[in-house]
Amino acid sequence: MTRRLFRILAALGLAMSLGGVALPAHAEKRVALVVGNNDYRNVPKLLKAVNDARTMGDTLKQLGFQVMVAENQNRQQFSETLLAFDRAIEPGDTAFFFYAGHGFEIAGQNYLLPTDVPAATEGQEELVRDASILADRIVERLQNKKARTSILVFDACRNNPFERAGTRAVAGGGGLAPMTQLPEGVFSVFSAGPRQTALDRLSNDDANPNSVFTRTFAKELLQPGENLVQVAQRTRRMVSEMADTVRHKQVPVYFDQMVDDVFLSGIAKGAAVRPAEPPPQKVAALPPVSVPRVPKEDTTNAPIASFSRHNGGWSVVFSFADPTLGISWRMAGKGEFRETGFIDTLDPRTRKRMPNPSIELPPDAQAGTIEVRYVDQSGDMQGPFPIRFDPEAALIRDQRKILDMTATSWLSFREFNGLLVYYTHLVSYRCAIREVRIGIDTAVPNQVLKMPNCDMRDPSAITAGMPLYMKLGPATQFVSVELTYRDGSVSEIKSFRTANRSNN
Repeated sequence: MTRRLFRILAALGLAMSLGGVALPAHAEKRVALVVGNNDYRNVPKLLKAVNDARTMGDTLKQLGFQVMVAENQNRQQFSETLLAFDRAIEPGDTAFFFYAGHGFEIAGQNYLLPTDVPAATEGQEELVRDASILADRIVERLQNKKARTSILVFDACRNNPFERAGTRAVAGGGGLAPMTQLPEGVFSVFSAGPRQTALDRLSNDDANPNSVFTRTFAKELLQPGENLVQVAQRTRRMVSEMADTVRHKQVPVYFDQMVDDVFLSGIAKGAAVRPAEPPPQKVAALPPVSVPRVPKEDTTNAPIASFSRHNGGWSVVFSFADPTLGISWRMAGKGEFRETGFIDTLDPRTRKRMPNPSIELPPDAQAGTIEVRYVDQSGDMQGPFPIRFDPEAALIRDQRKILDMTATSWLSFREFNGLLVYYTHLVSYRCAIREVRIGIDTAVPNQVLKMPNCDMRDPSAITAGMPLYMKLGPATQFVSVELTYRDGSVSEIKSFRTANRSNN
C-alpha cells in the first residue's frame, strides 16, 4: 500500500522532502564523495582545496546527500576512499563526486594527484600515471554500480605542479583535458576551460576561504528551481565575470550527457513539476509547466522530443516508449490541441496506422512549452506532458551534433590561382561555435579563424561578402582545426591534408 501510494505521488510529480529538501523522483538515494588535497609532499602545496571540499560537503548535505568528506589523501587512502564510495552506491542512485586539488593531463587523459605523487621530470610520465587516480576510471566505476545520475566536478585546473626552475617538466599539462566522450547519465563540470587556470582568489585582499569557482558553484547549487545545466551556465558566467575584473581568463566548462533535467534543489516556488516514473521509462526533455493527471498504470509513457532547424523552420520529433494510437499537441495555454495525423505505415504492435510523431514550428517560434498528449493502446488519453522549447539551445544542440557527425567535411581544398582552403561547412553551422582555431603545417591550432556572427532568424544563411576561404602557401601540407563550442567544450583536433584537394 505504501509503495503504491509513493508511485502515485511520483507520477503526479509531487516533491517529497526529507528535512525540507526535495528528493529526486528517480533516484533511490543521493550519495556524494568530496575530496580536497592541500598537503602535497613533493609538488607545491595548495591553500584552499580542503576548504573547498568541506564547503561542498556542507552544501550537498543541505541537498539531501549522504556525504563522505576525504582530506589530504595519499594514493592508498584515495583508493580505499573510492572503494567505500563504491560500496555506498546502489543501482538507481544519484552519485556526486567532487575533487579539489592538483590535476594533470597526460596524452588527453586526466589524473587526480594524491598527496604523495612523486616530483616527476621529463620522461617520467609513467610515474605520474602509476601514482595517481585516472578520472575516467571514476566514471567507469559509477557506471558499473549502475548509478542513474553521475555528477563529477573538478576544481583542479591549476598550473603544472611538476614545473621546476632548471629542469624540464614532465610532458603533460596542468589542469584537466575536456571529457567529451561521457556515457549517458553523466554530467561533468570543470572550474576552467582548456589552456586556462583557475583562480584561488581575486586579489591579496580576497579573504574568502574558497576558490573563485567553488564559492560560486556551491551557492548556485542551492538555488531552487535550477537544473544542472542552469547551475553550470550561471556559474560559468559569474566566474568569468569575476575573473575579468582582474584581467584573468577563466571560463568554467561542462559536459552534459543527461537524458532529462536534474534538479538538486527542488522546483522554484510557483512552478509546476514534471511527471515522474520509475526507471527505465523516460521523461519530458526539459522542465514542465503543468501537472498531468495520474495515469492508470504505475508507469507513464512520457515523450522525449528532438528538435532540428531547417530553412522552413523547426521540425520536432516525439519519441514514445510504448505504442500510441494518436498524438496531439499545442503550445501551452494557446488554443485547442491539434492532431498530428498519421503516416502510411502500420505499427506492428497495434496493427493500426502509426501516428505521425513529428510537428513543424515556424522559424520565428518563440521559447515556450509544448504540451503533448497521446491515446494509449486501451484508448485512454494520457497527458498532457510538457516539453520545454528553447530555440537558441535547440539550435546549438542540433548544429553541434551535425558538426560532430561531419567532422571530415570541416575543411576542403581547391587549386585556383594558388591553393585555397574552404571552411564553408563551419560557416553553415557557426551558431554552435564560439571559436575556430587552425594551425597551418602544425598539429597545434595556433591562430583564430574569424567566423561571421550567428543570425538566429536564418542561422544557416551564407550571404554575399561572408569570408568562406583563405589562401595558403603552395607548399602547405596540412591544416589542423580545433572548435570551441558555445557550451565551452572543445573538439578533438582534426587534421586535413592538402593532398586531398580538387583541381577544378
